[in-house]
Amino acid sequence: MQIEIRIDSAYAEPKLIVLTAQMTDELREMLKSWSQETQVISGSRNETIELIDPESIVRVYAAAGKVFAVTEEGEFMLRQRLYEMEARLDPRRFVRISNSELINLKKVKGFDLNFVGTICVRLTDGTTTYVSRRYVPKIKKLLGMR
Repeated sequence: MQIEIRIDSAYAEPKLIVLTAQMTDELREMLKSWSQETQVISGSRNETIELIDPESIVRVYAAAGKVFAVTEEGEFMLRQRLYEMEARLDPRRFVRISNSELINLKKVKGFDLNFVGTICVRLTDGTTTYVSRRYVPKIKKLLGMR
């Protein structure tokens, strides 16, 4: 894909023009992400509802029938289901690693591939979690290993 940016004082607002022979999945994803408004995410902690900055989320996981978001500020219980959170969060930043967990790729310290059949993930908050076998090929592809 070619990208061209022209600075022109005649334009008060940015104008985006896409020239293409056909609509592709890549273009659909770009249009979807550009057109989405910022999603408000709220969670409860200590009997209060607080707004959560998606960039501060380290991981989102399901346990005991509830969904939790772990952030730099602590852990929050969410009202959404895990699949709803996956749809609301930026797919370039958040990736599912199991049926019960999403991680923020910007909060990953490292991936340990020494485990047979799975991948150990070390997060910036000190948490260690694991990629389930079902999601290992997806993570390896993401890491450029396949």
